[in-house]
Amino acid sequence: MGRGAARPTTPQPWINVVSNASFGFHPSAEGAAFTWSRNSRDYQLTPWSNDPVSNRPGEGIYIYDQASGKAFSPLAAMVRDPAMTYEAWHGQGFSTFRSKRGPLSMDLTHVVDPIDPVKITRLRIQNSGPVPARLRVYAYAEWVLGGHRSRTAATIVPSRDGASGALLAQNPYGLDFSERVAFLAADTGVHSVTSDRAEFLGRHGSSELPQAVLSGSALSGRVEAGDDPCAAIARDVEIPAGADVTLIWLLGDADSAAQASALVQTHRGKDFDQRLADNEREWRAFLDTIQVETPDKALDAMVNHWLPYQSLACRIRARSAFYQASGAFGFRDQLQDTLALLAHDPTLARDQILNAARRQFPEGDVQHWWLPRTGAGVRTLISDDVVWLAHATARYLTVTGDAAILKEQLPFLDGQELGEGEHDAFFTPEISKKTVSLYDHCARALDLAIKRSSPAGLPLILGGDWNDGMNRVGEHGKGESVWLGWFLLKTLGDFAAVAKTEGDTKRAQAWAKHADALKRALESTAWDGEWYRRGSFDDGTPLGSRTSQECKIDSIAQSWSVLSGEGDPARSTTAMQQATKLLVDDHLKIVKLFTPPFSKTQKDPGYIKSYPPGVRENGGQYTHAATWFVIALAEMGQTDEAYRCFSMLNPVNHASDEASAEHYRVEPYVVAADIYAGDDKGGRGGWTWYTGSAGWLYRAAVEGILGIERRGKQITFRPKLPSHWDGYQASLKMLGAEIKVQVIRDKKTKTISLEVNGSKTKSTSFAPKAGGQTEVVVKIPA
Repeated sequence: MGRGAARPTTPQPWINVVSNASFGFHPSAEGAAFTWSRNSRDYQLTPWSNDPVSNRPGEGIYIYDQASGKAFSPLAAMVRDPAMTYEAWHGQGFSTFRSKRGPLSMDLTHVVDPIDPVKITRLRIQNSGPVPARLRVYAYAEWVLGGHRSRTAATIVPSRDGASGALLAQNPYGLDFSERVAFLAADTGVHSVTSDRAEFLGRHGSSELPQAVLSGSALSGRVEAGDDPCAAIARDVEIPAGADVTLIWLLGDADSAAQASALVQTHRGKDFDQRLADNEREWRAFLDTIQVETPDKALDAMVNHWLPYQSLACRIRARSAFYQASGAFGFRDQLQDTLALLAHDPTLARDQILNAARRQFPEGDVQHWWLPRTGAGVRTLISDDVVWLAHATARYLTVTGDAAILKEQLPFLDGQELGEGEHDAFFTPEISKKTVSLYDHCARALDLAIKRSSPAGLPLILGGDWNDGMNRVGEHGKGESVWLGWFLLKTLGDFAAVAKTEGDTKRAQAWAKHADALKRALESTAWDGEWYRRGSFDDGTPLGSRTSQECKIDSIAQSWSVLSGEGDPARSTTAMQQATKLLVDDHLKIVKLFTPPFSKTQKDPGYIKSYPPGVRENGGQYTHAATWFVIALAEMGQTDEAYRCFSMLNPVNHASDEASAEHYRVEPYVVAADIYAGDDKGGRGGWTWYTGSAGWLYRAAVEGILGIERRGKQITFRPKLPSHWDGYQASLKMLGAEIKVQVIRDKKTKTISLEVNGSKTKSTSFAPKAGGQTEVVVKIPA
């Protein structure tokens, strides 16, 4: 991502999300960064920008040249010099910024410690000139220590640690994190400090152009409560001609002032190159589970690097990005994210399934989202949450074979049930004394899903289903969801089998019976002639029908008729053809959620209608749903169409040249939750990074198109490749084995067959031997 004069900045901030399990930061390509600890919404150490226009930096590194009296920075976000070239490199677990100014070359890299809440920044400055360079280098952090600076700044107490020289800050009046202590420290050679922001920025200054830096001033040493709080450290360095210097800063968060001091002293001593090597090794160990080489380099880049990285670093760990810093767990969200990474690390899914089961009330319903640590969250009438736990558990069992998880004993939450006419309530529930097995948690949720059925036998949509924005379609308890019908039907089938093996024949029979009735209801009441309806309003008006003025056809009711494995095949084929015709926009290269958007309808489907037409769920591309569409096409054998739609969803293809990058605007290396439809903004990316579509797009590529899946101790191959591909190669590190895979189209082959280490088999799967290297040739019909 080089920045020459032709392209001075990215169209919107292009960030990276770098995080360990409970601490992280995101830097933009210009170098403006935001750091949090524990909870990215409620405990921000420095300000979260969320402003794609100004993206004002809340932390920074600045340099003053003592010889020329001029200030500059290794980062483009501050004291920008039009004569300098700035480059940004985002990678897995690090971001590096390179710049040049006359004889000085600067290289600044940020990483996070894999365990401790510490961000480490290294700046290397090389002097290729004939005379020594004398510089004053400033590091700056603007403290928040809570959710928003306007509410916390007045109560932050700064101090300085005698042992390490670090600047500390604490917010003793903070609601949740009053005992925690943030710190900014240098490795050596501090010249002067201040914790007074007004002093550092100056009367007319800003974080882009601080007066202290522009004048090269020494800092006053003032560290007192009652000021406008920050941490600023100045250091003087001399770089001999032809030599270089390395400076290190630590920004972090600790349980106490003593721990802050200890963290600074420990992390100062660690070799930075070793950190980079360890970071690379850790990410490669994770990503090398599946590496592919296909005819599509853009697909390779996303599958081999960015999609699994986005899912783990952003969705599972950080739960924060540029357009949303929520810090919360979504009940269905992180379940789906962890299912995408079952081959890489099944413990992620195991932990999240158990985490989610603990958020269930004895009545069977759950918290729709909750905050870590306090457990405060929202009890809702969103109808699909109660199906996701069993869905995720069934998928986990299929892939890992770990049936022991079903016996795990977990408590319930105790809290006030929703009253008459109440749709949601935010509160901190109690943890009940009563515990039941994970199997019982799943079963209780499914029993509630069945109980919530309409007289016609379809699931009630209640406060919204997967599409939270349709929160008023069935608010009076009569409206239905066809999509949820398909999703429940699949899950009942999968979980009835689990009930049998658990010896719960009563439930297995009851679920099978309900599934039969549900299947009949879907085919008799939900078919609209050319596609499946989306549902119905409380008064019985159809939703997603050709009789509807707006939202005539919705993609998820069609794709899940296929993904459930239960839709009438002829009808599903017609429905998917109509959806392709009406929802796949060849001009904008998007796959819409539904069409036309809501704008004039008398009916109130809910807050979805408050989005402008073509924006987010309201008739734009909602990428999460579009990934299901791709997987459904692949399942049906429509391989060329599946690949064509996948290529539209691949962000790389939205920025193949400068004009298209300018139009798309957002990062082309991570998935956007939504892309706008409509005349003026059509084709522009929306929220990036923090979206469950990353995990599903990964599954669409790996499971849907490339056809690689683990099932217990076996690896299965069912490639569904576009006709212009001859095949692909992959290297897998799974089940303790290394497997080299070659997929070849073969005219003589009638069905998919494997050759394992040269031996032909009739099977599409094989069990690798741990510790060994295996060569597999997968032959597919031409």
